[in-house]
Amino acid sequence: MMKGIVFAFLGGAFITLQGVANATISQDIGTWQAATITQFTGFVLAFLILLIVREKAFAHYKEVKPLYLAGGSFASIVIFCSITAIHLVGATLTTSTVLIAQLFITFLIDSNGWFGLEKQKMKAPQFIGIALMIAGVLLLKM
Repeated sequence: MMKGIVFAFLGGAFITLQGVANATISQDIGTWQAATITQFTGFVLAFLILLIVREKAFAHYKEVKPLYLAGGSFASIVIFCSITAIHLVGATLTTSTVLIAQLFITFLIDSNGWFGLEKQKMKAPQFIGIALMIAGVLLLKM
């Protein structure tokens, strides 16, 4: 459990660092250019790590539904939207809003059992948590 929380924390930290770095880079070379560089450097790092760890599971990629294989392409949209939002509203409001959007979409995925996941019953605490996060973003905006 703790290991998962540490990885989630690191993931969140690196998403924020990536967004701010991309916004800065895009001021000099443009938004889509920054997204391209980010995607390319991410590919290179992931490929190098794959070569180092030598996991055999990669050979089973043909068993994955083609729609899911295209999931990485969403990153270019994430990068473009994050860069644009940071330029328009700043890093704090962008990150807070991104978190709310992530929670809302994962809430829909969990409660409907999309993508082959087991349906999760949502209760009052989940609704209250999302409402409190929205309230927090509204306070940040003031």
